Order: sequence, then structure tokens, then C-alpha cells
Amino acid sequence: MRKIAIYGKGGIGKSTTTSNVSMALSKLGYKVMQVGCDPKADSTGALAGGKKITTVLDSIREKGDDVTLDDIVTVGDGGVLLVEAGGPTPGLGCAGRGIITAFEKLEKLGAFERYAPDIVIYDVLGDVVCGGFAMPIRDGYAKNVFIVTSGEKMAMYAAGNIAIAVDNFKSRGYARLSGIILNKRNVEDEEEKVRKLADDIDSKVVAVMERSPLVQDAEALGSTVVSAFPDSEMAKHYTELAEIMLKESDDDQ
Repeated sequence: MRKIAIYGKGGIGKSTTTSNVSMALSKLGYKVMQVGCDPKADSTGALAGGKKITTVLDSIREKGDDVTLDDIVTVGDGGVLLVEAGGPTPGLGCAGRGIITAFEKLEKLGAFERYAPDIVIYDVLGDVVCGGFAMPIRDGYAKNVFIVTSGEKMAMYAAGNIAIAVDNFKSRGYARLSGIILNKRNVEDEEEKVRKLADDIDSKVVAVMERSPLVQDAEALGSTVVSAFPDSEMAKHYTELAEIMLKESDDDQ
């Protein structure tokens, strides 16, 4: 089983990238589970017909110890298994702690044993890499980390912090940084800036994703580009990215 974490600053297109990669992998014949690790619980919408699914934390608040896997795992488009960690009640609790609680519940209920996915992809907010947001890195849930960034200053700043966090846990045999995905925003000298960042953090740019109106068109349909516009160039690029991520990631089996 491959275990991949995709990090990036909020709003950088991380969830869009993750969902399209998940859909592409499913079309390539893999059984995929996507776990959203953002308190907004908006990682999986494009794979769930544009709707928000019930989160792990919401289920726990409603059912307590009676929560089952059927309550927290949804089968989405293409058979992709969807999980949203969710967040605490606004003003109460810690979002990072919520992710830890969700991960512990999935493990306790034997989610990976029951569904036996070929690939698990964690979609993780990377603005602050601490507490629960570092779970996929530090506790062995993920083996490989990919960072989505643009050439914008704050996006690259977040990418640098994520790389530092990954490096800090490297000696413990946890996740390793496997590459940078440039999601272009038409910033001046964007590709040059991001390639320099990759060099500075001892990594590489594994894919350059051009801007496309099809991304917004697919989102308006509550879908992914790969599903809604399968014959488009953008769908082809997402499929190529999925294949690159497979090549650059480790298989535990």
C-alpha cells in the first residue's frame, strides 16, 4: 500500500490537485482512499458530487463510541473511498487535535484492513505544520510527501516550512519529501522561483500544472476535471501527475 500526503498552503489548489489525482488513479485501476485533513472538510467535494460528506468528528459527536466505518467512509466517484477528519465546534477545541482523534478512530476501527486500499492519499493543510497537521509526517501514516505550491511568496514560504518539518522527522524513518508540484498562478518568473525553492530544500519539481478554466468548470459541476472532461488536455496532465506520484512513492508491499 502506498501512503502519500499532499501538503500546501490553503487556497493553493491542493484539494483540487488531490481529488483529480485520486480520480486518475482510480481510472488507472487502483483502489484509492482520500483522507481530508482540513477543518473545513472540503477536500472530497469534487468526488462526492459537490456535497460535503459526514466527517469523523461530526460522527463522533453524534454517536460517540458507537461510530462505525460505514458512518465515516463514503464511496465517491470512481469508487474512491472518502474520509473527512473534520474540525471542532467553532471556538471550542483544537483543529490539530481533531485530526489526531480522526486518525485514531480510523485505526481503531481497522479502516485500512477492511477496505484494503492500494493507495491512501492524505490532503493536509500546510499553513501551520504542528500538532495534528503533522500527523501524516511524524506518526508513519504517510511514507511520501508532495508539496503543492505556486510562485507566490506565501505559498513558497509555507512549502519551505513543510519541507523543514519533513526533514526534522526524516531520521526517525518517517515520511520523506518526494517532490514539488507547481500549480501555476501566472506569477512573474514563477517556474524559475519554484525550481530554485526545490533546489534550496534538496527536492525537485515533479510536475508543472498550467492554469485551466476547466478546473472551475468541473468544480461548478461538483466534479473533477478527470471525470467531467476525461478527453481534455488538463485531464491528461492530472493522469500524468498521478503516474509520476506512483513512480516517486514507496510501496509497503
